[in-house]
Amino acid sequence: MKITITLKLTLAALGLMLSGNLFATTVEFWTTETQSERMTVIETLAATFEALNPDVTVKVVPVDENDMATQIAAAAAAGTLPQLIEAGSELIMAFGEEGILNTDLSKDVLNTVGKKNFYTGALNMLRTPKGGHYYGLPYHGWIQGIWYRKDWFEQAGLKPPTDWNSILKAAETFTKPDQNQYGILVGTKVEGYSEQVFTHLALSNKAAEFNKKGELIFDSKATVETLEFYKKLAQYNPPGPQNWRARDYYLQGKMAMFFYSTYIMDDLALAEVAKGSLTADNFAELSGGKFDPNLVKNTGFVPIIHHKTDASYGVLVGLAGVDLSDDAEADATRRLVEFLYEPAPYITFLHMAPGGMNPMIKGIAENPQYLKDPNGVFELYGVDKIKEIIAGFEKIKTFSVVDGEVFPQSGEIFAKQIIPQMIYSTIFEGVSAESAVKQATQKMQQLMD
Repeated sequence: MKITITLKLTLAALGLMLSGNLFATTVEFWTTETQSERMTVIETLAATFEALNPDVTVKVVPVDENDMATQIAAAAAAGTLPQLIEAGSELIMAFGEEGILNTDLSKDVLNTVGKKNFYTGALNMLRTPKGGHYYGLPYHGWIQGIWYRKDWFEQAGLKPPTDWNSILKAAETFTKPDQNQYGILVGTKVEGYSEQVFTHLALSNKAAEFNKKGELIFDSKATVETLEFYKKLAQYNPPGPQNWRARDYYLQGKMAMFFYSTYIMDDLALAEVAKGSLTADNFAELSGGKFDPNLVKNTGFVPIIHHKTDASYGVLVGLAGVDLSDDAEADATRRLVEFLYEPAPYITFLHMAPGGMNPMIKGIAENPQYLKDPNGVFELYGVDKIKEIIAGFEKIKTFSVVDGEVFPQSGEIFAKQIIPQMIYSTIFEGVSAESAVKQATQKMQQLMD
């Protein structure tokens, strides 16, 4: 992974030996970017910060997103919490509700970066229920939607999959098991991807976890309808429990549409990035394939799904302070976060996943350096499309925000994987949608109690 020329020059000029200062204050930074190439970029940014701040050492620790909640719990019990974490907004809200986050860090950084410079909808997703503080600050995020084969839909005379009826019809039309071809991918494993897909559909059906008063209303007709529809769609999935990995079917020309975030943009556009999905390593049913250079132009994107209402869905990844009881560590962590929001480091971080990691600071999307990602992904999609995607963060929706009110309990529910368990029980264990929703609601209530 390339880094910016500015950072290369900084490293060359200042040297990395300063980071070895034995008397430096250590900032432990847990990140969910666990891939080796992304860790290389983050460690380079950390080394650059150390060179600029010789009194600080940054220890970068990769933690899988699905393990973050248990790792934080273990660290809290052992008294070894990190100073800073990078994690999804649901997890940050859950940690904030448990009282282990330091909101002073967010307040101080907001004063420096400027509250008005953040996208409003994104910032509100990390707001505390009372007091107008923030458990963390949005750093990057993605919009989810349905990516589909425009050319297949046109040949079949089908409308784009913008509503429940058109989605189901297309899924049924394009599923041909005898040809190892499937109509759609929805998550059916007990993982976060399953909840993300379900939430998008649920929001379009006006289903919710909480009402504005904070009352749990998940056990509703709307939720049951969504789960029943989800089970219908799962019939047109590749066989067996599936998660995001089954995107391989789409990239090998064996799937008509799939739910995915904007993280997929570089996989669709670049042969080098797509190669991990073009093998037979992940699925015995797939024989592998060659990169299709026309796939990016033959792929459409539907970010808004309609049923009873229009719904868009996305996920934010934020930066949050944790153990900042030591004044020196608090100061060093604040400086690190402010550094990470500076244009050069920020753009370098976002370029780890062009399209997947979108900026939360206004103006970055218009920065010429941002639009010139190292792999040329943005050039293939066009500047207007990039700006259109990013602008969606002004009105992004999740279960955790209802009519402007924030409910951190939604983050705790996400961390416990209650909804993915509900989906799995209905699809693979024969539990009716009504019973599965009731069971999930009981688990949510027990968690809240």
